[in-house]
Amino acid sequence: MCETTSSALPLAMISRSALASAASVAVSAGGRTADLRRDAWGHGLLAVAHAVTAAGAEKVLVDASGEVEALRLEGIIGVTSGEPDIDSTLLYGLPDARGALATRPVMRLTGRVMSTKRLHPGDAVSYGYTFRAEAATTVALVTGGYAQGIVRALGNRADVEIDGKAHPIVGRVAMDVCVVDLQGDDAAPGDEVTYFGGEGPAATGIARWAEITGLESSELVTVSGAHAVRGWEA
Repeated sequence: MCETTSSALPLAMISRSALASAASVAVSAGGRTADLRRDAWGHGLLAVAHAVTAAGAEKVLVDASGEVEALRLEGIIGVTSGEPDIDSTLLYGLPDARGALATRPVMRLTGRVMSTKRLHPGDAVSYGYTFRAEAATTVALVTGGYAQGIVRALGNRADVEIDGKAHPIVGRVAMDVCVVDLQGDDAAPGDEVTYFGGEGPAATGIARWAEITGLESSELVTVSGAHAVRGWEA
C-alpha cells in the first residue's frame, strides 16, 4: 500500500520501514544529534525527527527557531547550532563513497510515463538532438526534469528503472520532462518510473548521479526531495 498525491511532478516516496530501520542503525552506530536541516534533507522534518528520536537520538539540528518550536510541541528537542554526530548517510540510506548501501534508501524518487513514441533509425529526441536512435526503438516521455532536480547532465548518462529493469535517459533533460529509451520493452501512460532509491536497479542511482554531476548525494537528494510531491509507502 502507498499514499500519494496526484501530480505531474515527480514523487518523493518515503518508506516508513526503511526510515525506522535506517534510524535505528544510524543511532546505534554512535552519536546524539541528527542533521535534519533542509527539511531533513528533503525527507520531511517531522517524520524523520520522530523516527530518529524514537531510535534513541537526543536532539536534532534544524535551520530555524520556528522549527525548534514546532518540534518542542512534539516533545522533540531541536537546536539550530552545533555539529551533528549521527551518520546521515546511514540515516537517509544513501550510498557511501564507494557507492555501496549500508541501509535501505529512505527516499525513492519516481515519475510517470506520459506517452510513448516509436523511433526509426536516425530519429532524434529532445533539444539539440544529442541522441539519435541507432536502430528502431520506442521511447517514453517521463515526468521529471531539471526544474525538479533531474539534473541536465544526466541526459545520455544515467538510467531509470521501469518494471524492475534499467533503461537509459536519452537526449537532453528538459525543464519538466525527460525521455527514456525502452529498448524493446513496453510501457504505458501512467506506468511508474524510479529515478533512484527502492530495492531494484535504481537503488544506488543517486551514486551515479553524484559521479556524473560532481555533486554530493546529500545535495542531490535534498534538491529532489524539495521539488517533488512527498508520498509515503511501506
